[in-house]
Amino acid sequence: MDKLTSVFILLTGLAVMLQAGILLAMYFAMRKSTALMEGMVTEVKTKVVPTIAQAEALLTEIRPKLEVITENLQVSTAVLRGQIQRVDAAVNDAVDRGRLQIIRADELMSRTLDRVEQTSDMVHNTVISPVRQLSGLIQGITTALEFLFGGRGRKNGGSREERRPVPQDEMFI
Repeated sequence: MDKLTSVFILLTGLAVMLQAGILLAMYFAMRKSTALMEGMVTEVKTKVVPTIAQAEALLTEIRPKLEVITENLQVSTAVLRGQIQRVDAAVNDAVDRGRLQIIRADELMSRTLDRVEQTSDMVHNTVISPVRQLSGLIQGITTALEFLFGGRGRKNGGSREERRPVPQDEMFI
């Protein structure tokens, strides 16, 4: 049993030594990791922190300018909106006036064409019809006179040409 106790003590010692070795290796690994982290922190502090400080300073410097730009954009937008509304009103007014003028021109053309038609009817009734009647009367008288005074020579092949009546529509061209 004495021998067994010695083996257990030896195994326990080896286990403790193994644990000590593992802990020592973990210590060195942690030390190396800590050194790398401290290097990165130092690098961040030397490079990133000044950049952030510059960005904050720039933002502080630019902020009033951005506020002025924003305010100017709001004012410009309001002015532009007002101008667009005025242009829209002017265009709508011009379109309405143009539409009204087109309606007036159409009414004027309709009245003018009606009057031309009335005048044409009046000229036809007062001038052309009486002229046709007078032409027919003169033609009848001419035919009667030719018959009375010289109609006999015609039947026998006289030298006179046969008169043709002028078509009524060609009298006033």
